[in-house]
This record gives sequence, C-alpha cells and structure tokens, in this order.
Amino acid sequence: MADTFSQIYIHIIFSVKERQNVIHATWREELFKYISGIIKGKNQKLYAFGGMPDHVHILISLRPNCLISELVNSVKTNSTKWINSKGFVKGKFNWQEGYGAFSYGQSQLDRLINYIKNQEKHHQSKSFKEEYIELLQRFNIGFEEKYLFEWLD
Repeated sequence: MADTFSQIYIHIIFSVKERQNVIHATWREELFKYISGIIKGKNQKLYAFGGMPDHVHILISLRPNCLISELVNSVKTNSTKWINSKGFVKGKFNWQEGYGAFSYGQSQLDRLINYIKNQEKHHQSKSFKEEYIELLQRFNIGFEEKYLFEWLD
C-alpha cells in the first residue's frame, strides 16, 4: 500500500488583540511550551517559535490532512484560555483575529529559524507593521491595509 509523503513548511504569525505589549519575558517561555504542546497534540512538528510582547512567529511542518485555519484557531483559542487562567495579564487576554501563513522550502529553513529565534534583535530596526507588510509583498499577497491587524502607532 502506498503512503503519503509531503514536505510543507509554514511560517505562522499572529498578534495580541489591539497589539498590546502583554507577552512578558517572565512567562513567554511557558507560553511557547504550551503552544508547542498544542501543535504536537495536533500531530504537527514545531521547528521554531519566537516573538515579541505583541506578536508571535511559529514555524511548523504541516501534514497534508491538517487545515492551517483549524490549527491556528486551536492554538489561539487554547492559549487564550490558558493565559487567562494563569492571570498573566490584567483584564482579559485575547489574540487579534486573523493571521499570516507563509510557505517556505527546506533550503530556506536555517535562515528562517534564525530569524524567528532572534525577533528581539530584528525588531530593533524594523517594526512589526513594516515586517508584516514586507512579508505580504514578498509573497505577492494582495491586501488592503485597513483589513490588516489593528496597528497602534
């Protein structure tokens, strides 16, 4: 019997609602571990996780039977409940609606993993908004800025 073979690498980006800077370094690693568990529980492989106080980057290899929208929804829903149950933020925590998902080839992984793991250094010279719009343009994804994340400038 034939098997299915695939190599699908997806870089996922999403942000905190209203781009609040609430993902503090004191609990960021716990968040990464929690989200990693969600991804592994969905039988996907996590390659890299990184982020800033207002957004996260995730690199996974995606099995062909997994819908990105369902995976991201599960990650966002479950991590929201977890963050709120831990009381990490004042008030109620939420992720913004929407996300970015970009595909990469294996030859690009080392550079992408380094980029994701070094978000703090990267954002010393480029804002999240600049970064996100640049990715959309690089991947030739048409967009209207009014439908992107809420930007607080």
